Amino acid sequence: MTKPTDNPADPFKKALAEATKVMADDPELSVTYSVDPSGVSGDIMRLPQVSRRMSRDEVLQARGTADALALRHKYHDATLHARYNPQGEMAREIYTAMETARCEAVGARAMPGTAGNIDAKIAAEAQRLGFEQIAEQADAPLPTAAGYLIRHLATGRDLPPGAQNVMELWQGFIEEQANDTLDNLQDTLADQAAFAKFARQVIKDLGYGDQLGDDPDDMDDDSEDQAEENDDSQDEPDSSGDDGSEDEAEANPEQSQEDQQDAAQAQVSMDEMADQEDGDDSDMPEGDAPLEPPPPAPISEADPDYAVYSTDFDEEINAEDLAEPAELERLRAYLDQQLEPLKGAVSRLANKLQRRLQAQQSRSWEFDLEEGILDAGRLARVVANPTTPLSFKREKDTEFRDTVVTLLLDNSGSMRGRPISIAAICADVLSRTLERCSVKVEVLGFTTRAWKGGQSRENWLSGGRPQLPGRLNDLRHIIYKSADTPMRRVRDNLGLMMKEGLLKENIDGEALEWAYRRMVARHEARKILMVISDGAPVDDSTLSVNPANYLEKHLRDVIAMVERRKQVELLAIGIGHDVTRYYDRAVTITDVDQLAGAMTEQLAALFDSDPRARARVMGIKRAG
Repeated sequence: MTKPTDNPADPFKKALAEATKVMADDPELSVTYSVDPSGVSGDIMRLPQVSRRMSRDEVLQARGTADALALRHKYHDATLHARYNPQGEMAREIYTAMETARCEAVGARAMPGTAGNIDAKIAAEAQRLGFEQIAEQADAPLPTAAGYLIRHLATGRDLPPGAQNVMELWQGFIEEQANDTLDNLQDTLADQAAFAKFARQVIKDLGYGDQLGDDPDDMDDDSEDQAEENDDSQDEPDSSGDDGSEDEAEANPEQSQEDQQDAAQAQVSMDEMADQEDGDDSDMPEGDAPLEPPPPAPISEADPDYAVYSTDFDEEINAEDLAEPAELERLRAYLDQQLEPLKGAVSRLANKLQRRLQAQQSRSWEFDLEEGILDAGRLARVVANPTTPLSFKREKDTEFRDTVVTLLLDNSGSMRGRPISIAAICADVLSRTLERCSVKVEVLGFTTRAWKGGQSRENWLSGGRPQLPGRLNDLRHIIYKSADTPMRRVRDNLGLMMKEGLLKENIDGEALEWAYRRMVARHEARKILMVISDGAPVDDSTLSVNPANYLEKHLRDVIAMVERRKQVELLAIGIGHDVTRYYDRAVTITDVDQLAGAMTEQLAALFDSDPRARARVMGIKRAG
């Protein structure tokens, strides 16, 4: 008999799933809850995970996401959308954002309750992306602003503060350029085809008409005309041409092939004569021939085909170079204030880790030696007979003394708020704990210098937008603490993670390879690399002009290389994100408050002398 579940969130999740099916008008839809990104794949809809605590934010996020996806499922025709989809990247993003807003606005008319739920979803996304702090129009994404404006005009509802800020930064420009077109909004909302034409006209008004491509309606007219011409030509007699050259080629295919070969040989002969006339280079002895420059080294050892459009603007920088000392001190104080309630729990876990490590130290002695430190346990025997042999002991070198640990922290925008705060304080406490046990620690972070591509993308645009340019953003790799620097000297550096505007995109594969290269160059016998992240690699600029799995494939290739070479022990902790899909040794946690415990247990397991105990912890795939 199956035991009934005692998870208080289950009734809510079941009710939300049934309501979502009704709203989507699809009883066959399968609704699941996952830490993976939300979305719809075929008949499966993924919604954000809801924990046992059922916090208000979790419930609102789940309801808003469910309503948005259900309305899109009901009112959106993917085939029709693809028919009018523009060719250029910016035009496509505006078109998609406007279509999403249309589905939500149409749904709000039929089911007014969905509007408030979707507002909560938009508010959470705007907060995660830092929209409320954007002050310049150039920093606000135009497609997102266009979608917000369409939703605002269609429903008459005010947007959440962050979304309202982004919309207002672009609202004047959009209304000035497309005012006459926007007057037709209400007439097109209910008809996706009419709205698609409306959206394409707005895109043209905004100055991106060159990215629209051919008008699909004109192409249909041309296809009909061409079909009529083909029908007429089939009824007419032979009209291939007066010289009959095509007929002769078809009648004598062997002769045609011989003519092509003769022409190719003649071209080769002419090229050889031209080379001889250019100079005597062809007569030079083989040993004196000019050497060709060696091909450039691949960007990635893990995948030689991984491309980067430009590395000129990439940055590897110390944390103290990104802020003044006074600012770092202020940010560190802010970090301590934010995490005051959590410090006790983290410190207790760190002390637990230290006791486990020091327990191994205390057991690492060799006894019954002829020389060394006098064994107190043999003291009475030595006093009775000073010539008693084998009365000394000597401490052995412990396994973890010659060890370095690197903590690689995801500094992407989605980590903003509590996740990055807890990651920073855990890195601080664990660094000090491991230092007390003679284990060196390095703390690194990775993000990008800009949203939406930065200078690399500007160069790509001015360079004619070549196809498949590879990674198209400016990296920023941050060294918060090097392995040879004591924690007390760089304590304030970790406060930099609280700096507004620091956290942007995440390109995990290159960051992991960077951290790996730093580790293998060190002299320690044992090297441990721990990655802490809350999502798959995401960089809108790169993914918009490359295959959708471009960054994820590179991350998998780098992980495979690191695990195959076995020079570094690699493990990962995912915050609300299933990293077990990528890493062999991984833990996924659903609450950031579990991070300290997960880090402590993972590190303690690596140093555990009992292989069975180590396997129990390292075999965990999910915590919480």
